[in-house]
Amino acid sequence: MNFGPGDMVFLKSGGPRMTVESVGEVHMTGEAGVWCVWFEQAGSKQVAKREVFAPVTLKRAEERKQPARTAGSYF
Repeated sequence: MNFGPGDMVFLKSGGPRMTVESVGEVHMTGEAGVWCVWFEQAGSKQVAKREVFAPVTLKRAEERKQPARTAGSYF
């Protein structure tokens, strides 16, 4: 499966929803890699985590529908 920057993915084995940052070749192995970012709760803060995954370990997440924003609505 092909992934691109901005795609939402999950690990096939489960875990958090992640955003693809980039796709390319992993320098040390020469194999394809998908660079992902996600957020985890650390106390009262959200902390960004990043990791590289083999494409075969990922599946595309379904897009969440965002409610329409109204004038003056910021959140």
